[in-house]
Amino acid sequence: MQGVLTGFAVIGVVIAVGYLIGLRGSLGEHGRDVLTKLAFNVASPALLFTTLARADLSVIFSGGLLVTVLSTAAVAGLFVAVGVVRGWGIGRTTIGALCSSYVNSGNLGIPISVYVLGNASLVAPVMLFQLVVVSPLALTVLDLSGAGEKGPLWLRLLTPLRNPIAVGSLAGVAVAASRVHVPDPVMEPLTLIGNMAVPAVLIGFGISLRGSKVPGRGADRQPVLLSVALKVVGQPVIAWALAVGVFGIHGAALLDVVVTSALPGAQNLYTYASRYRVGEGLARDSILLSTVLSVPVLVGIAALLG
Repeated sequence: MQGVLTGFAVIGVVIAVGYLIGLRGSLGEHGRDVLTKLAFNVASPALLFTTLARADLSVIFSGGLLVTVLSTAAVAGLFVAVGVVRGWGIGRTTIGALCSSYVNSGNLGIPISVYVLGNASLVAPVMLFQLVVVSPLALTVLDLSGAGEKGPLWLRLLTPLRNPIAVGSLAGVAVAASRVHVPDPVMEPLTLIGNMAVPAVLIGFGISLRGSKVPGRGADRQPVLLSVALKVVGQPVIAWALAVGVFGIHGAALLDVVVTSALPGAQNLYTYASRYRVGEGLARDSILLSTVLSVPVLVGIAALLG
């Protein structure tokens, strides 16, 4: 239980610092925008590159990853289906689908893996899948839908090769797959820059909370509540059903799969929404609510399956 509480406490403190910064206006009128651009264009790509360049790519063939892929597709697909019927728009629906299925595998997933599951590497398959497949795919959809830069179709189809997040992820995978050694004079500065990513995202998120309405009560009420329900309840339930009923996973492996699926929405989703100026309120409220509500869910899962 300590891992769950520690992970949430760290995130809460940094977000609170961001909120106080926004309240005092310490970074000026455009402080949040600067942090968002810094995280999206510089720090996050560096973090993803250094993380994936050192990763063991063999973990992508684990049975647990198949459960993650299917449960992610299921909840994201449900949100997309509702979004199409309700006419929420491509950009807004894409952000909502991410909030429904994209888990906080880094600054929450790692400490929870250590303290609850006993091994930090157990969250690696989820992290790799999200960084290499989900993020580039979702950001490409946002660009092609018109939320990103305008231009000729052929140029927009090359979006994955121009998006900093996608480039950092794919470059890291290429280095890991080729087993090329990146010299320390190159890797160390990238690591230092990458260390800014999580604090920048969390502080920017905290600044955005200044003056915001009570989560789940604004114009995005319906998509927020749907994404939170799918993230907090839908994804872990589907993951459990697939793991037990389809793949025959039990014991510690089952706990690993269900716990990682029950992690709340990742804070960097707000960075994506802010970068593309679409679904910002949806991302902010969904992340905040799923983070709060996932605490009792994670504690309950650890008690039942641990």
